[in-house]
Amino acid sequence: MLKTLSFAAVHFTVAFVIGYLLTGSILVGGAMALVEPACNTIAYYFHEKAWAAAAARRTRQPISAYAAAR
Repeated sequence: MLKTLSFAAVHFTVAFVIGYLLTGSILVGGAMALVEPACNTIAYYFHEKAWAAAAARRTRQPISAYAAAR
């Protein structure tokens, strides 16, 4: 979870800077920094969980079953 929060802080900062540089508006930059990264952070968390579950499934399969599935 700490990795997710760290990612969120970086993402909020980047979104604000890009929004501000593109529009010159602190309000638009702030809105972009709140909405887009918040949605992406939630998506990232579930993305990581899905990849971890997929990796766990792969490690439980016998080698022959994995090779047959390819």
